[in-house]
Amino acid sequence: MSSPAFLALPERSPKPRTVGLTHVLDKGLTLEAARSALAAGAPHVDIWKFGWGTAYLDKALPAKLELLRTYGIRSCLGGTLLEVSWVQGKVQQCLDWAADVGIDSVEVSRGVAAMTLTEKHELLRRAAQLFVVISEVGRKNPEQVLTAEQWTHEVAGDLAAGARWVITEGRESGTAGIYRNDGSIRTDAVAAAVRGGGVDRLLFEAPRKDQQAWLIRTFGPEVNLANIATDDALALETLRLGLRADTFDGARRRLPA
Repeated sequence: MSSPAFLALPERSPKPRTVGLTHVLDKGLTLEAARSALAAGAPHVDIWKFGWGTAYLDKALPAKLELLRTYGIRSCLGGTLLEVSWVQGKVQQCLDWAADVGIDSVEVSRGVAAMTLTEKHELLRRAAQLFVVISEVGRKNPEQVLTAEQWTHEVAGDLAAGARWVITEGRESGTAGIYRNDGSIRTDAVAAAVRGGGVDRLLFEAPRKDQQAWLIRTFGPEVNLANIATDDALALETLRLGLRADTFDGARRRLPA
């Protein structure tokens, strides 16, 4: 059955996209669960991140990677695994392993490791020799809040060092980085990150519907959103297109008169 086309909706970039990206977080899905999530959401998913160190333990990793290739979805290694490898002096072994198994991208972060910005940029440049690199800015500890100047400086520095996109930290709970403990948005942090790289080069972690809706209303349907639950890709697309009450008015305003 062909998809309906009778509604006037905001335009979306076709895949493979460089803007309007949906980046989902695999927290350790079974292969069957991954297949199920992709059966519904694959047309709307651009990047599939293997969260934290799950890729290191996931016996289904080769089959999942093959599935992602079939759907034209970029795979990404979570940043925490590379941080652990950096702390243990095993960065090259980690990168070589990721390349050998066929992972497309790696995330370079310093959310938990005691890593200086200079060391982060050295790691980023090293990873960029083998992969498309997605960096992350922000701390996982909600008590460690970056200033606006720090957000702008680190985003700009990561892009200059070779990051293709920069993720703004939010955690899978939506309670750190660009968010307060209650999940509300630090608008000053968002604005500062945008000043550092421009909205099209940022991926905003936004696991919660209210956060997704705010970012879509603020930046439009082509905003890049990250840490989306694997089962929520289709629901997020309805938010982008104004097919949900939370973004209904905003989507209508962006249509031609």
